[in-house]
Amino acid sequence: MTKDIHPTAIIETGAEIGDNVRIGPYCVVGKDVTINAGVELLSHVVVSGNTTLGANIRIFPFASIGHEPQDLKYQGEPNSLVIGANCTIREYVTINPGTAGDQGKTIVGDRCVFLASSHVAHDCVVGDGVILSNNVMLAGHCKIGNNVIFGGGSAIHQFSRVGDHAFIGGLAGVENDLIPYGVAIGNRAYLGGLNLVGMKRAGIPRESIHNARKAFKELFSESLPLSDAVNTLSDDVVDDPVVSEIVEFVREDSGRAFCTPRNGKTD
Repeated sequence: MTKDIHPTAIIETGAEIGDNVRIGPYCVVGKDVTINAGVELLSHVVVSGNTTLGANIRIFPFASIGHEPQDLKYQGEPNSLVIGANCTIREYVTINPGTAGDQGKTIVGDRCVFLASSHVAHDCVVGDGVILSNNVMLAGHCKIGNNVIFGGGSAIHQFSRVGDHAFIGGLAGVENDLIPYGVAIGNRAYLGGLNLVGMKRAGIPRESIHNARKAFKELFSESLPLSDAVNTLSDDVVDDPVVSEIVEFVREDSGRAFCTPRNGKTD
């Protein structure tokens, strides 16, 4: 039931502060902010706008959370930002709310980690267990699946999708959709294979990994366009849940191209 709020912190009237919240020196919390139980703002953190922080989040100095989106079309219309529970937000991170040009809301899942100077732009949807390494940039309207890992300095083009358990290599510039379990490498990024390490860490069965590798080769063999290849997968792999997830991702019409292997190499 206790709250530990440093005397130099500014909490605007209207802000909702949960139990066992710690707000350190020189933090500023806006009037429309909701902070749930167990959150810790270490120092010099600013949380603004219609922002909700889930339980047990830790935010480090000089992070800017919930300020108006970096979109020149934004005219002050209502918007919001929702961040799930048990996230870690390190120094100089910026996370912006949504815009009227999309859903009006930016959504971040549970157990995410945002390392120093990473950025989540307006209208992004970020799944659970996502890790943004230092200086990662998500442009507006991106949709990021669960358990995705972004290497340092990587960047995702606006409106792009990244599937579950994908891995983006350091400094990669991703301008197309990345399939679930895929690995994106290079600038501009290409599909370097499947995230086998991540799949093993996630406890994906060996048989599913084998099936996914076979499906990967069939999908990106260059003998058929991807839109056709997805309908001709071998009968022994098509019903595997991992393969089905990739197939559903490919079939969803996002209006963007896909990251594909360089020079048709699928090994």
